[in-house]
Amino acid sequence: MSKPLPPRVAELLEDLKLVEDRQDRFMTLIDFADRFEDVPESVAKRPFPETNHVKRCESEAYVFTTAHPDGGVKFHFAVENPQGISAKAMAVILDETLSGEEPDAIATVPTDLVYEVFGKELSMGKGQGLMGMIELVKILAKKMKVEAAAEELKGQ
Repeated sequence: MSKPLPPRVAELLEDLKLVEDRQDRFMTLIDFADRFEDVPESVAKRPFPETNHVKRCESEAYVFTTAHPDGGVKFHFAVENPQGISAKAMAVILDETLSGEEPDAIATVPTDLVYEVFGKELSMGKGQGLMGMIELVKILAKKMKVEAAAEELKGQ
């Protein structure tokens, strides 16, 4: 039995199911992309480290984490391609649905979520890049958990 998705991810998917028209779905995703905010310099400065680079992403996306004020992980993104609308939309979706979640909850998000969000018509290259964003989000969240546990052990 698979673990349930974090609540905001499940809610987003339910909302997107209501947007059946393909053109309306595109407009919804463009609305997400329009809310994209680049990673603040207080979190990361260019040139960005390769460890934060999303592999296979045509839009040259990067993922960064900090501690969320309410607990869990806060995600920050950079999308170097100004035309990277899909990557920017995915960045906003991941930030809005996963920031504040604990790493174990983030680990339940399947990478093929991109097809539920963007549709089955998504090109293979674009799909691979967007799935890479989810993979890196999960890896960095797990890394934060391990680092926090190590800090806790050092303090004992």
